[in-house]
Amino acid sequence: MATKNQPEVEKQNGNSIEEDEKVPIEEVALTVPETDDPTMPVMTFRAWFLGLASCTLLIFLNTFFTYRTQPLIISAILMQIAVLPIGKFLARALPTREMSFLGWRFSLNPGPFNMKEHVIITIFANCGVSYGGGDAYSIGAITVMKAFYKQRLNFFCGLLIVLTTQVLGYGWAGMLRRYLVDPVEMWWPANVAQVSLFRALHEKEPNSKGLTRMKFFLIAFVASFAYYAFPGYIFPILTFFSWVCWAWPHSITAQQIGSGYHGLGIGAFTLDWAGISAYHGSPLVTPWTSILNVGIGFVMFIYIIVPLCYWKYNTFDARKFPIFSNKLFTASGHEYDTTKILTPQYDLNIPAYDSYGKLYLSPLFALSIGSGFARFTATLTHVALFHGSDILKQSRSAMKNAKVDIHTRLMKSYKQVPQWWFYILLIGSIGISLLMSFVWKDEVQLPWWGMLFAFALAWIVTLPIGVIQATTNQQPGYDIIAQFMIGYVLPGKPIANLLFKIYGRISTVHALSFLSDLKLGHYMKIPPRCMYTAQLVGTLVAGIVNLAVAWWMLESIENICDVDSMHPDSPWTCPKYKVTFDASVIWGLIGPQRLFGPRGMYRNLVWLFLIGAVLPVPVWVLSKIYPEKKWIPLINIPVISYGFAGMPPATPTNIASWLVTGMIFNYFVFRYHKRWWQKYNYVLSAALDAGTAFMGVLLFFAFQNEGVNLKWWGTHVDHCPLATCPNCSRNCC
Repeated sequence: MATKNQPEVEKQNGNSIEEDEKVPIEEVALTVPETDDPTMPVMTFRAWFLGLASCTLLIFLNTFFTYRTQPLIISAILMQIAVLPIGKFLARALPTREMSFLGWRFSLNPGPFNMKEHVIITIFANCGVSYGGGDAYSIGAITVMKAFYKQRLNFFCGLLIVLTTQVLGYGWAGMLRRYLVDPVEMWWPANVAQVSLFRALHEKEPNSKGLTRMKFFLIAFVASFAYYAFPGYIFPILTFFSWVCWAWPHSITAQQIGSGYHGLGIGAFTLDWAGISAYHGSPLVTPWTSILNVGIGFVMFIYIIVPLCYWKYNTFDARKFPIFSNKLFTASGHEYDTTKILTPQYDLNIPAYDSYGKLYLSPLFALSIGSGFARFTATLTHVALFHGSDILKQSRSAMKNAKVDIHTRLMKSYKQVPQWWFYILLIGSIGISLLMSFVWKDEVQLPWWGMLFAFALAWIVTLPIGVIQATTNQQPGYDIIAQFMIGYVLPGKPIANLLFKIYGRISTVHALSFLSDLKLGHYMKIPPRCMYTAQLVGTLVAGIVNLAVAWWMLESIENICDVDSMHPDSPWTCPKYKVTFDASVIWGLIGPQRLFGPRGMYRNLVWLFLIGAVLPVPVWVLSKIYPEKKWIPLINIPVISYGFAGMPPATPTNIASWLVTGMIFNYFVFRYHKRWWQKYNYVLSAALDAGTAFMGVLLFFAFQNEGVNLKWWGTHVDHCPLATCPNCSRNCC
């Protein structure tokens, strides 16, 4: 069926949309425009100026906020909204006359501010989020090295760590784009929300019943902006509403069950969009089948497995410790002091460790680690069984026969990026990383063969994890596996463990971020060479600014991240990087052999490697025996295991509220009010993100940064003081 813009497609491409070019993904077909204007300018002066400014500002703010007790991640959507009026102002104010520079003729103002310029600016901004926001692991490693281990690190070495990690990921992305960007089945659900927002901001809708998408966005944005003042400052208890604790104020067990912040969160809920979308992203952009899979895993883990292990079987001496905590403990339940077992060379002091005693984890933390074992092998098996034949066909240069949808056909009118451009980046980053392992071998601890091991691991897992994310909007992590592997090979070396995680796992995170942006460019018809330029320049600028800001803070703020030495009211406690430090202790300093080996307390968790590898097999077999039952292939074991990923620091309440919200919009609204869903769902998601981000920044600079904090009943989050107690102690609080 032709769209109303069909004549434009025919005019540009000489033929109409063929039946086999239709997009099979309904969400994409309903949202992404099937037209293009190749004459629209993209890499304009406005795009460069606003793009680099957005990237720099975001990286500064995100790096700054990440060290605080209450870290705030500012998403690219804030800049996506903010640059629109500025871009339109520049389109009116800049001179239109043509200028010349070294024989290159251009205009500062080639016409109205257009959607493609806006997309390129957002690509720049995404680099600022990738470095300074949720994926700033390289800075996390450098912070741990300087602030926690008090290591003297060369600035230039730190810069190479930051840049090579990102550029390595960009190299992986370039090599895998034919598998994860071009195929129509790889639709990257989160990008559909971005497309919807761009269209709402730029397209004029014909007169129709109801609000236009732009008006709806503005109303939802203002409402979200105003509302976040309550959970963000005035009434923070809305973030974790734990009524069970009020009903049983003197029961440790009841508060362990009902606490949304320190317990299982049964009965608790959040009315804070930041809390709902904090760890799994916006539930409005996640497909219903993915939400259902995550929900199955969450219910199994939180409501069945953890309670049985804690109260019935006392697995791993669980009742000696809080049920939910990311702290490290001694056998007596006190917090573990790692300084007692560390040598001046940042290695494990084995006699001191034998004297001080073993390290213990809270039960939910330990089981969450075990789920990571299963998730890693399940991802490899699932992708091999369900997508292996397609990947093999494409790797045999059969892409010419692959399904070509309308978007792929429209993109063929642009010059493609030669593969060797990506190979240069990949080989260069690998070479510099290997050189670093020789020049600064004492600082990084990771030998050249450890670097090669990390590169090989990243190469193996980026494709299968990318398939999962591109189809379900969930990214199964393997941080634990990367650290587990090198912990066995190089025990007692926490810095080497950190660096291996960066090159073996975080380069994959960055690669998937780049691939997601490439798919956004694919949907919005951005010339591939413009995308390459924007991503590469944004990566380099963001990396330099990221390290400069972090280094300045680490050098200028006294006792930063040292909770015991700083003033009690100091905001620079670095909770995010404390988790990174704890992981380096578990996997690097003490090592998996002592914790998960034959004599280790958590040795039985290793069986989950085998269980994870086997679980996808019966699902695949059933899908072949009963091909008419289309729901069987939708059972996704890696995504089911993702239902209990990231806890801690994610809480069960965060995940449960995410599941409920996703079910409402992507099942009930999508099924019974599809017209509303098609027009407003992704716009609502963008508005909630933007309003929350803007109010979060305003609250920080207006009140929290000035030390103006409210203190009353509603500002005490959770009201479950007994939830942090071990179950076996009745008088711990």
